[in-house]
Amino acid sequence: MNEVVRALRTIRGQWAALLLAIETPPADHWPPRQLAHTMRQGDDEQLVEDRAPLVLREHPAPLNLAALDTGRAVERLIFDLADTLAAAVQRTEPGDPRAWECADPSAPDSHRAAGSRRHGLHWACVWVEGRVLDEDTAPERELDGALAPPPFEVLPLHLLHEARRTVRIAEARVLRALGLDRRETPLPEPCPWCGDELTLHSAPDGPPSVTCSGGRECTAPAPLNSRERARVWEWDDLPELIAALGVDFTTAV
Repeated sequence: MNEVVRALRTIRGQWAALLLAIETPPADHWPPRQLAHTMRQGDDEQLVEDRAPLVLREHPAPLNLAALDTGRAVERLIFDLADTLAAAVQRTEPGDPRAWECADPSAPDSHRAAGSRRHGLHWACVWVEGRVLDEDTAPERELDGALAPPPFEVLPLHLLHEARRTVRIAEARVLRALGLDRRETPLPEPCPWCGDELTLHSAPDGPPSVTCSGGRECTAPAPLNSRERARVWEWDDLPELIAALGVDFTTAV
């Protein structure tokens, strides 16, 4: 898959989690946020994907200012990128729903002042993806059979590079804010079976896992990795490890 498209879809896929993080007090890296939300007892909280931009949305006082700052920065990056691409390649007719409307602070009403930003980050990502994939760049046939100019021109190479740079920065900020970037973090608790060090491994392209450095000497009911130097708890096995560590999911985030 196109690298820019993959990054845009990652941003969209994690956006609800980031919105939830804004309304949640900052938490440690452990237990993993996505597992904690899965296992909390009696929690009917839903990941609501509010489409309104953070800069326009009315919401209660945020509990996680770092997540809010990330959300605003990512919105700004993607919205500004859409403005840039629209100015360069958009040739749509007035009223075309495919058009990106740039913000106009001087407009007499908030609807026009916000432009397409009022539709939120998801729409902006979908629109940018279309430009990166050169969608709607072929002449279109009108009712009388004549060919009309395409709604968009092919994205020039320098703007494709700019889109790649911007989207990768935005993706990295979202993943870092959610603790989903690639990192290895020692856990404060030792292994319940052997007392050796536990390490949390996270990456943007897969679920987290935990390893114990005790290797074959560790008696934990977890498989050894390929080099037989560490016991490994993959995603499906993490609840057993968390239970052994005595993590309380009624308070975990």
